[in-house]
Amino acid sequence: MSQSCLQFSGFTVSCIGWVGIIIATATNDWVVTCKYGMNTCKKMDELGAKGLWADCVISTALYHCIALNQILTLPAYIQTSRALMITASILGLPAMALVLMAMPCINLGNDHESAKHRRSVLGGVLILLMALCGIVSTVWFPIGVHHEQGLMSFGFSLYAGWVGSAFCLLGGSVISCCSSDRPAQYAENRFYYSKQGGANLTPTSSSTNHAKSAHV
Repeated sequence: MSQSCLQFSGFTVSCIGWVGIIIATATNDWVVTCKYGMNTCKKMDELGAKGLWADCVISTALYHCIALNQILTLPAYIQTSRALMITASILGLPAMALVLMAMPCINLGNDHESAKHRRSVLGGVLILLMALCGIVSTVWFPIGVHHEQGLMSFGFSLYAGWVGSAFCLLGGSVISCCSSDRPAQYAENRFYYSKQGGANLTPTSSSTNHAKSAHV
């Protein structure tokens, strides 16, 4: 029962983390850039927001974004962060499906516990890979922006990516650690030995009954 609760908790936490990674991938408010002070940049309309897909200018009456379409001319940190975040978002679908099909309350035909165990472990490993991709992207991107231009603060998208990666790391660890088929193996072995014991006891009991009848 406790193992099922841990597995369900890990699945729920991983789903929340997956949503956070998707939000971070789809939005552009990763970092806020400014070459001067915050008030000066606001007055000069030079306060910017940078994301995976666009550079935006933030002012009191304007929020204008320029799409980053020149793939070959983009810095390496943007291209790598894009690839890793897209990979993490795509891996979430098979990972959640595998963990969901490995739940104790779901049976796919004559499904054995060993098959559920393999699906659960594979799903947990995929979730850990999602967390790794998210962590690398959300750490490397602000470092690259800081070296390229002035970094003022972190944006909402970056926080969403950090929280999503942390949740995926926690959920994937819980799912991978609580997935075990030892109880099922123990039950099969106990059933096997009980059958052997019953087979060995049958001739003894029959010989005892034969001896009693002969004595009579």
